[in-house]
Amino acid sequence: MADERLARALASIDAANADDPQRIRVRGEERGKEQAHAELMSEWVAKLAPDASEALLIAARAHHVRRWEIPRSSHPDGRRGYLEWRVALHDHHAAVTAAILEREGYGPKLVERVRNILHKRGLGRDPEVQAFEDALCLVFLETQLGDFSARYAEKLEGVVRKTLKKMSAAGIEQALRLPLADGARELLTRIQSESQ
Repeated sequence: MADERLARALASIDAANADDPQRIRVRGEERGKEQAHAELMSEWVAKLAPDASEALLIAARAHHVRRWEIPRSSHPDGRRGYLEWRVALHDHHAAVTAAILEREGYGPKLVERVRNILHKRGLGRDPEVQAFEDALCLVFLETQLGDFSARYAEKLEGVVRKTLKKMSAAGIEQALRLPLADGARELLTRIQSESQ
């Protein structure tokens, strides 16, 4: 029964992402961006936290649910606008997910736990929130680092440093195994060795 409910919840999250207008090429296949990222998040969480709770499995799948509904342009330029946008996104993902979970019969305790993971509350103290953050970073490195480096070469090292700083040792170990372009791999390896 619980497994069936989880399967329905994940399917509902996937359905909510089905009309994503943004496309991305992942592992040789063009897909809807948020659905591809959701599946990669689920894959990484399964590797990083094999005994993941139902809440973490749901949060991983829903981490960017319907993200395109709040574009970056909806908030002012600059760091303050960027941070406001990020908070709005977290709230949006949590609200969409809560509505799905409530329809599937989940109680307030699990809904709140998913909300806390999506908001990354307890990062650095809560192992599931850290696994969630590691998975987010791995999805970024795998799917967006190449494009980012081409568009913002001058900011690349700082972004990689910040990304690795947020990750656990287990997450970094997985990052070093990613099939990255040579320049990105060398940068990742150098920054990691400097921090040891």
